[in-house]
Amino acid sequence: MRVLVTETLSEQGLELLRKDFQVDVRTDLAKGDLAAELAPYDALVIRSATQVTAAVLLAAPNLKVIARAGIGLDNIDVEEATRRGVMVVNAPQSNIISAAEQTLALLLAQARNIPQAHADLIDGRWERSKWEGVELAGKTIGLVGLGRVGSLVAARAAGFGMRVIAFDPYVSAERAKEMGVEIMPTLEALLVQSDFVSIHLPRTPETEGLIGEKELRMIKPGARLVNTARGGIVDEAALSKALEDGHLAGAALDVFAVEPTTDSPLFAMQNTVVTPHLGASTREAQDKAGDTIAEQVALALAGDFVPFAVNVAAAEASETVRPFLPLAERLGRLYVALNEGAPARIEVEYLEQLADYDTRILTLSVLKGVFGGVSEEPVSYVNAPQIAAERGIEVRDSSSSTTPDYVNLITVRGGDHAIGGTLVGLRGDPRIVMIDDLNVDLPPARYMLVVRNDDVPGMIATVASALANAKVNIGDMHLGHSLEGAAAMQVLATNEPVPPDVVEALRRADGVQSVHAISTD
Repeated sequence: MRVLVTETLSEQGLELLRKDFQVDVRTDLAKGDLAAELAPYDALVIRSATQVTAAVLLAAPNLKVIARAGIGLDNIDVEEATRRGVMVVNAPQSNIISAAEQTLALLLAQARNIPQAHADLIDGRWERSKWEGVELAGKTIGLVGLGRVGSLVAARAAGFGMRVIAFDPYVSAERAKEMGVEIMPTLEALLVQSDFVSIHLPRTPETEGLIGEKELRMIKPGARLVNTARGGIVDEAALSKALEDGHLAGAALDVFAVEPTTDSPLFAMQNTVVTPHLGASTREAQDKAGDTIAEQVALALAGDFVPFAVNVAAAEASETVRPFLPLAERLGRLYVALNEGAPARIEVEYLEQLADYDTRILTLSVLKGVFGGVSEEPVSYVNAPQIAAERGIEVRDSSSSTTPDYVNLITVRGGDHAIGGTLVGLRGDPRIVMIDDLNVDLPPARYMLVVRNDDVPGMIATVASALANAKVNIGDMHLGHSLEGAAAMQVLATNEPVPPDVVEALRRADGVQSVHAISTD
């Protein structure tokens, strides 16, 4: 498989990618004709400069994953990627410490006029009184956003003796209290109290222009604003005006609406501190981002669960749920083979301990298995729900704690068939334990034969003889019986596919009710 890298990635990350893939580094394509070059590649690794538009995605039929070596995704058309089944991943934890420290660095630089005093001194001017600053201790810092970076800034600001308040509608007052933060009911309530306002939000249609002229006027007179999150959240023209007329004492910006930028009214103001998007520019953050992205790309191209996939409709898999992912996908493959196609309705049920966890990713794994067996297009965690919707297939999942027989159980139902499986033993070996509500017990295999027959003598010999005559070796076998004893089931794992003529011959045999040859190739 081939990986295209269009922006700087740590050498450590590149080496990890090169262990498994052909890697081409083409930094000229970050601003070049990416669409013309992307077609042969399975993965694209970018940072903030590369624009992955709908047109670029249209030109990339082999693309399976876009990996952003950082947090922001505003340069990727995630909706179009999802529609095309392309996974989008990022490295959300790689630079959070660096970004939080950059926030504090700018906060201190702005409060104490450090860059301005430095420039004066090296120009030969010793002007102590000109650059009088303010202390952080005892001041109120208002955090707009209390996510990963915001929470780290909160802890560090508290260490300076600051009162920390925050506005984030997705964080409860109880959770904020645990972090030593007072949650504000509205953005306005935060702005009017803050001596320092610090932005910690992604750039989205909802947050773009969030801090405009009206909001800047609400900030306490003489306050200072810091933005290390994303450009465009703060209206730069309105900010320039608020600084120029003295309503704000200062601002510190690491990000801008258009990047790169070397010309802005803000650059001429002595009460501003500006840096060229350095939030993630530490050696540690670059190494962590490279390592994380290499790992995510490898998982995505292997078809495995990817923890930092942003367009997968499921939460991260817990340590309890994750071992069941391969089993869930295998159940989907076996189930669709039993049905000889995907039925109009698929029901997935999680029993016993699994019922207490978020199992949405397991349902995606089942669908990945179902459509992997019937779809001509590549199927991933990303596009499996979309394929179901396009085919008019209703998917339902449920949880219950009503089976005393197994610690955990996954069942898939719909159409004329059902199948159930679990993991057993210290190594978590997969087992098929139910087919069409009959109890069985054998490992899932690449090739399987499921025979429903009358519960009369000689049926095992009938099946075994047919396979022996065709020189098909039986690797494993289990019998299932109905409660009434009226019918029985033989489930056999074979070392090779059962030929179609053998299947047809068995279907015509006396006492045989149905035969399904399953291949999960």
